[in-house]
Amino acid sequence: MVASGTEIYTSEIARAARLLDVGELIGLPTETVYGLAADADNADAVRKIFAVKGRPANHPVIVHLHSNADPQRWAVGLPDAARRLIDAFWPGPLTLVLRRRSGMAEACAGGQDTIALRSPAHPMAQAVLSVFRNGQGGLAAPSANRFGRISPTTAAHVRVELGSAVAMVLDGGACTVGIESTIVDCSQAQSGGAPRILRPGGLPAGAIATILGCDPDLLVSPRSAQAEAPSRGEQAVESRIAGQTHSPDSSPRVPGALAAHYAPATPLFLRPAPEIAASWSATHHVGVIATGRQPAINASGIWLTLPSDAAGFAHELYGTLRELDMRNLDAIWVEIPPPDPAWDGVRDRLQRASHGSRVQDPQGGVSGPHTY
Repeated sequence: MVASGTEIYTSEIARAARLLDVGELIGLPTETVYGLAADADNADAVRKIFAVKGRPANHPVIVHLHSNADPQRWAVGLPDAARRLIDAFWPGPLTLVLRRRSGMAEACAGGQDTIALRSPAHPMAQAVLSVFRNGQGGLAAPSANRFGRISPTTAAHVRVELGSAVAMVLDGGACTVGIESTIVDCSQAQSGGAPRILRPGGLPAGAIATILGCDPDLLVSPRSAQAEAPSRGEQAVESRIAGQTHSPDSSPRVPGALAAHYAPATPLFLRPAPEIAASWSATHHVGVIATGRQPAINASGIWLTLPSDAAGFAHELYGTLRELDMRNLDAIWVEIPPPDPAWDGVRDRLQRASHGSRVQDPQGGVSGPHTY
């Protein structure tokens, strides 16, 4: 008898849970990006993640929970701000950093006394979590790619990049958000400090601020504000930092916060849209990602148009970068995103993706990190 779609789905979920239970790694779809998942309670399994990705040992990973799981199994208490954010946004693209309960998920913490937790909104991820350890287990699941490279947003991306290093890849279709979760540090709120966004992402700061009843600018940590400085303006960033007592050194280390990250192998440069359009006809072997249409025919270049809204652009970004990265181009030019806060997550990813492009753009574009 041929199994129905439901039976196949159930069988796949059960197999994934069994593999996780014996310490194997699987590719797991979430609404943000595909994760490389392992049992967060199994230190050896988590170490496999670090080995497969080539991830530095002090770079923490997020623990993913079922929507009905108790985060206090992993964290010591929940401050009011964290409870309100969980009620509003879990499951969803929001990660909370909290004080870690002693002895829990030490391999996921990167040597810190904090733990990063989130509940993914993808139905397949929730299905696996509901079966794994009766719904109370946790899955360490950083992006299923080599460390520092473009995150995967389809099962095919995971298979191409990691191959036999994963025991199984669950195919949940293309990720609906397309960039990683927003990370909010609530660990200092447990001692009277204010929550801070350490990494912008799939959940806008304005939505978080609405729930917390505060100005969105007050959520920006000095660390994340400094990362935005080249594209948001140094003076504006300095004014946002002024008077804050939440110093960069006091913030926990979190995933995706290194200066160079999310990067294609092809050098990537951020350029103003008018400059790209003006240079396009004379370029050779350059790929362009922009929100406008190709201004002229260029037989040796590739122009890809993405949606002009932040959510639509984010959804397509990583897949488009992967496509261009496979085309043997000399460079990738990406239109500088608008300064609107809705673009913070996209801007952050592009800023880091371009940081390692220190060579001169052979087509006459900008060179070096943070130069526009």
